[in-house]
Amino acid sequence: MNLPVHSSARTPCPTIDAVIENALAARRLVGTVVMVAKDGEIVYRRAAGFADREAGLPAREDTIFRLASVTKPIVTIAAMRLVEQGRIGLDEPVTKWLPDFRPRLEDGSEPDILIRHLLTHTSGLSYCFHLEDGPYVRAGVSDGVDQPGLSLDENLRRIASVPLLFAPGTGWQYSVSMDVVGGVIEKETGKRLGEAVAELVMQPLGLSDTGFTVTDRNRLAAPYVDGAPEPKRMSGTEKVRALDGSVMFAPDRIFDPSSYHSGGGGMAGTASDVLTVLETIARGGAPLLSENTVEAMTTNQIGDLLEPTRPGFGFGFGWAIVLDPAKAGLPVSPGSLQWGGVYGHHWFMDRARKVTLVGLTNTTLEGMWGQFTLDLKKAVAADL
Repeated sequence: MNLPVHSSARTPCPTIDAVIENALAARRLVGTVVMVAKDGEIVYRRAAGFADREAGLPAREDTIFRLASVTKPIVTIAAMRLVEQGRIGLDEPVTKWLPDFRPRLEDGSEPDILIRHLLTHTSGLSYCFHLEDGPYVRAGVSDGVDQPGLSLDENLRRIASVPLLFAPGTGWQYSVSMDVVGGVIEKETGKRLGEAVAELVMQPLGLSDTGFTVTDRNRLAAPYVDGAPEPKRMSGTEKVRALDGSVMFAPDRIFDPSSYHSGGGGMAGTASDVLTVLETIARGGAPLLSENTVEAMTTNQIGDLLEPTRPGFGFGFGWAIVLDPAKAGLPVSPGSLQWGGVYGHHWFMDRARKVTLVGLTNTTLEGMWGQFTLDLKKAVAADL
């Protein structure tokens, strides 16, 4: 399902164009593809900079990027399709599908982790990058973008060996929860996650460029990391400081067929595919989901659990929700959705204004939470 292209789609939007050009000129980004839909039509699309700087290959609209956490909303939609079909229950324990996945609290007790806890990051699980040399790092847990060849069963074993941070449902911590959801989907469908997501999400929309393998290596963007005077090309293994820890990258992980399909970060794809998936939600969910399910996904599910660390934000199923734009410091409407990806991506959906933006880059971390992301929001507000 291709989004209709508005007749002005290739007419420059001055402020958005300026944001892209300034980021490239300042050498904060290497390459990017930015697409914007309004009222269900693509009104802006632009590829700029290099997909591969050293090879002199320009970014194109069909450039494929390693998606990292842009994977999460896609896998969440797959899970919610199974919920609608009555095959997975939001209030059922993960042990129904993964009987050996039984992480405990510090006191040794074993609480139930429900599917809804996983989908909302209220499970008590965590990520390695939250804490340098923390318990996840010591246990050898994969964040889903490293350790080529690691199996899902082994990663789940390692995750379950670490005590939970809190009782499920009582706190919020961004985590490997979606990798556990991926395991649930595999058990329920009897298929590898990539095959299940293709059948549940991508194929009904007519999309074939986005999945857990790279469909065309010639279109795959090279990955870069912030640096001075310009971003540095990632090596075979790259350690990047983030928050209170580090993200370990293994860019070639996706080429190893024995690497587990990470529901939290394992996909690669194009900006147009990501935009099409998000716009399916913006239009009410059909042909994937009912309007009632979309309403639940886009409603804050966690109360005020995010308020201490991210004022103005809540979390639904698959994405953050901007509850109070003033508190969040963002030029969007209340109820807007957003998230990103650590390889350098950001997207947002302003549901009130019926605007969705996808900005994929090949530059970590600028393209995920750098000035570029805020400038894009301001530019969309100015131009549209």
